[in-house]
Amino acid sequence: MSDAVLHPTAELTPIPLRELLPWIVFGGLLMLLALYFVGAEQGATSIVPGMYVHEFVHDGRHLLGFPCH
Repeated sequence: MSDAVLHPTAELTPIPLRELLPWIVFGGLLMLLALYFVGAEQGATSIVPGMYVHEFVHDGRHLLGFPCH
């Protein structure tokens, strides 16, 4: 008998950029939207009326270094 053991190998195939690009754009837009709500959602640029969004992201705003008061 032989001591040789065959191990199956999997070849890695790169994902084409044209398949990744929509997901990269979508993720970038989500990150910009989150940055807007954390950094600028108050005062004259407010999309949501009231202070609900401001109070919801208040601690995260200070954690990231955005002044708000």
